[in-house]
Order: sequence, then structure tokens, then C-alpha cells
Amino acid sequence: MTRHSESGLPLEPVYGPDDLRGWDPAERLGAPGSYPFTRGVYPSMYTGRPWTMRQYAGFGTAVESNARYRQLIEHGTTGLSVAFDLPTQMGHDSDAPLAHGEVGKVGVAIDSVEDMRVLFDGIPLDRVSTSMTINAPAAVLLLMYQLVAEEQGVPADRLTGTIQNDVLKEYIARGTYIFPPQPSLRLTSDIFRYCRTEVPRWNTISISGYHMAEAGASPVQEIAFTLADGAEYVRTAVAAGMDVDDFAPRLSFFFVARTTLLEEVAKFRAARRIWARTMREEFGARDPKSLMLRFHTQTAGVQLTAQQPEVNLVRVAVQGLAAVLGGTQSLHTNSFDEAIALPTEKAARLALRTQQVLAYETDVTATVDPFAGSYAVERMTDEVEAAAVALMGRVEDLGGAVSAIERGFQKGEIERNAYRIAQETDGGERVVVGVNRFVLDEEEPYEPLRVDPAIEAQQAARLARLRAERDGAAVDRVLADLRRTAAGTGNVLYPMREALRARATIGEVCGALREVWGTYVPVESF
Repeated sequence: MTRHSESGLPLEPVYGPDDLRGWDPAERLGAPGSYPFTRGVYPSMYTGRPWTMRQYAGFGTAVESNARYRQLIEHGTTGLSVAFDLPTQMGHDSDAPLAHGEVGKVGVAIDSVEDMRVLFDGIPLDRVSTSMTINAPAAVLLLMYQLVAEEQGVPADRLTGTIQNDVLKEYIARGTYIFPPQPSLRLTSDIFRYCRTEVPRWNTISISGYHMAEAGASPVQEIAFTLADGAEYVRTAVAAGMDVDDFAPRLSFFFVARTTLLEEVAKFRAARRIWARTMREEFGARDPKSLMLRFHTQTAGVQLTAQQPEVNLVRVAVQGLAAVLGGTQSLHTNSFDEAIALPTEKAARLALRTQQVLAYETDVTATVDPFAGSYAVERMTDEVEAAAVALMGRVEDLGGAVSAIERGFQKGEIERNAYRIAQETDGGERVVVGVNRFVLDEEEPYEPLRVDPAIEAQQAARLARLRAERDGAAVDRVLADLRRTAAGTGNVLYPMREALRARATIGEVCGALREVWGTYVPVESF
């Protein structure tokens, strides 16, 4: 009997030569590091060195998160990945009424450059690559990071890392947007231009399918909507007068890795091929780096369970293996206790050890693209590619990613798929170990990490001191300059940087932009 993949594509019991009849390896595969990059973006992939091992971390105050970062570096993490709390993600200060009850809960609270200074205290920013999961206020956090590096004596052209900066997926799946789509895209293109001149080694955007997958997107939906968003960002930058090869090499992507290993490997291979063709044929990119889909992967938080949480260690190992076999450039492995609360130090260390076992105790780093030529994976790659291209075509028929977002198309498609998954799980058709099969009569007790609620008052006190000690008139002047620039056509990052240097807060900077650009009001699903 034929089974079906997560995307609803047929999975046959046996694949053979007939499934690849008429299939041209030169056209579909190429060599590793060469167009269409099906086999990976670099010729040697992990045979030279393993992927970057990032661990997503951040909670409570900057002091607490700094201690966790130091622990992760000590245990072998090669790149930091910063989680920010919801007020920071939404551009609010910790003492704002809307921030009440959320300060430091799902990430670290950052209100000003002073918090950022504490966050990276003792961490050499010229030797550590930092990824920041921040979107609507991404420019603010990037500039804070640059100012802290400046204080360390590190020039901006030596900084390496990534800001997520993918606001389009916020309208689709996640909800931490601030401004309407058009000014948000203007801010994105300003970041592209600013970094090209000021922070040239920085990855200016990480176009994300991960959060769509967490909201219920299938693998096909994940890459189709993500690549459609990517095309929209490229169009925006080109329309602003930038040459595609000036900014495209710094674009990066962010995907999920599920337990369905074969389809995930096919998904990553298909995504590389689609992006390479899109950049060459639609946008006329000439630099080979502009054609490369470089991506970070995080294991699937949505597949973790609070029941029998230790089983998540197995899930994460399989998901991490899928990412590596699919050719990821960096990887975060979730901690086994994240379905319960913020990860403990031990759980975070075990998650990192999972990557280290994959890199140093298996043979998956010994050869590039071990699945190349597999009847099953090559057929699945072609099928995922065809389905994703068709779905991208539907987005284009609606006028592109922004027009489709404004009509609720992507959100509606993802919600329908999420409902299907929930029905299959509730009905037992989809097995979730420990949840609807192989359950225990009584769960073992587990003591989660808890965030001290006093953090909110501590952050409010820090803000009060900051406002009392700074030059308030100077802050007012630079915020006025930011508003004037936002109302015109100049690059808003330059006055924004000076506002942060004068110790304006994230809430004040985003508030100034809200006054000019307004805020986004979501629409009903398509």
C-alpha cells in the first residue's frame, strides 16, 4: 500500500531505475559546489570541516544569558544564537504596559545598548559568529551589536553573523510584526545597503521557513513560501537600485528538520535547486555565490513532547542527522526539555553533544552528499521541487508574496495543513510516541528551569537609571532626525545608530518609526 509523505506526496515501497527514467544526472545534480547546487553549496562540504554548531539561547537578564553563552562556548559551541524576549521582538521596552508578564520569558530582555554590552561581556566579537533571531526591530539589535563591538575595539568589517530580519514570515506564521509590509520592506533594503558598506561580512537576512513549519506548514509549503518571500526581498532591493550581485551573496535561509528524514533531505536538495534557478533565470545573477542557498537548520520544536521528554533526545538526533545529510551550513539541536520550559544547562549541553556525536563519531562527514543517486531520494527531490514550484506559481498569480500575504493566502494554506495534522494525531493515524501510543500511566517528575519574575522590576529600574543619567535633549534630537529620515527616502540606519549611541531605548526607536509608518493590522485568512 502506498503511504504519503508529510507534504501528501506518494511514498512507494520500492524505488528503482524506472523512477529515474529519462533523468539527466548532469542537469539535475551537477557537482558539489556547482550549479544547480543540488549536492551542496561547497565542493568539499563537511569533509573539510563540519557545519557551524549553534545553540539558540537567551533568557532572563543579559547577565544570565551571558553566563549561558560562556558555558556553551566552553563546551564547544562554534556560533552563538540569541533568543530575545517578546517585548524586545515587538520593539517595546521592559517597563511598557504591553511588556508586563513577558519580560525575559522566552528570551533575553534587551532595552538598550547597555544591556547588549552586558550580554556580550567577555565574548570576543571578532572571533565569534553570532546569529540573532530578531525581525521587525532587526536593524536596532544589529546596530547595538555593532556599537558594542566598537567599544571592544572590533571594527565592523570583522563582524560575522546573521540577523533573521525576515518580517514577511511574521505576517504569515509568527506574528511579531510591527510595521505594515511596505515600510518593513523599505527597512530591509536599508539594512542591505547599510551592511554592504558598513558590515560587509554580515548575513543581512535569514529567510525563514522554520516558523511556518512550527505553525503547521508541510515541507513543500515551507520551502515554497520561504523562497517566494526570498524572491520578494530580492525584487525590493533591485527596485531600490541595488545590483543583485551586490547583496545576494549575503542572503541566507532558515529551515526546520523533522523526523521524516528522507523527505527532509529531498526538501533541502530541492530548495537549493529552485533558488539557484530563480536567481539565475529571473534575476540574472552572475556571481555563483548569488545562486547558493546557504541555510541554518533547527530541529523541529513542534515535534517535541512534554510526555516522556527523554524520547526527544532520539527525535532530535534523527532530525539533526536529516539536516546534516541535507547539507546544512549550521545547525541548532533543540534540548529535550523544551516542550516543558526553557532548557536547563544539562539539557542544552546534551543537545550540543548530539551534534558533536554526528560530526565526530559517525561517517556522515567523510563524503559529500551520500544520498546522491538514491532512487528514492532523487525521485522525492524531483516531486518536492515540482510541488513547491507549483505552489510558488500560485503566490505569483496573486501578485507576489506581499499581495498574497495581504489576502491571507499563505496563512490559510498553512492553517489547513495544521488542522489536517491535528486530526491525524487525534485519530491515531499519525503516531506520536508517548502521546497517542506507547504512553505511560504516570509521568516521571521533572524540575524545569524557571525565570525569576523579579526580572521585570530589575529591567524597569535599569531603564529608569538610564533615562535619568543620559542627555535627554540629545536623545530627543536624534529621534527627531530618525523620524524625518523615515518620512523621506534616506537610509534610516544611520540616524538610528546615533539614537542608540545616545542611549535611546528600543521602545523609543521603534516608537519613532511607528509614528511615521504606523502599525500592521492582520487580515483574515484566504
